[in-house]
Amino acid sequence: AGSMTYHLYIGNRLYFSWSLAAYLMFERFGLKDQVKTTVFYPETESDVRALMADLAPARTLPTVITPEGPVLNDTMAIAEELATRHPEIGFWPSDPLARGTARALANEMHSSFGGLRGNWPVNLRTNYTPQTPPPDITAELDRLEALWTHARSVTGAEGPWLCGDYSIVDAIFAPLPVRLSCYRFATRAPSRDH
Repeated sequence: AGSMTYHLYIGNRLYFSWSLAAYLMFERFGLKDQVKTTVFYPETESDVRALMADLAPARTLPTVITPEGPVLNDTMAIAEELATRHPEIGFWPSDPLARGTARALANEMHSSFGGLRGNWPVNLRTNYTPQTPPPDITAELDRLEALWTHARSVTGAEGPWLCGDYSIVDAIFAPLPVRLSCYRFATRAPSRDH
């Protein structure tokens, strides 16, 4: 099995939200027996660089090295590579409408929401006093609600997941409800429910 082992390098999942998403891609989709996970506990950006010195060209967490050696140091690159390598798993929904919707949402999460991701870090060991979000965060929360409501509406999702069965989009968004809960933002019904 050694030749078919993925090497996943993540930060402490209590604080590194993208690391949580990458971890879930292996854990929730039945690949945990094919992955060797190394958890780093960096305190500064220079700590991250020092710990990752042997993983060039990667310089951010999470990073995956596939059995053949490519270095994947981007969450969506990890997601797409796993989906391509394991088509039988169903990382993305099989229905074209649900799949396209899931991909659009996952990529928007990956490229947007800079206020929430940058200014409201994940810390699962802390419950902060309830926060009133500033206007930029309110706008991002409104966008989040619109996306989640749209996804569930067009795909007919009735369970807890955004586009039907659990898929990459749910792993990508997993840190968001955690973050909202940490800061106890007054969230709308769709966020509270999911």
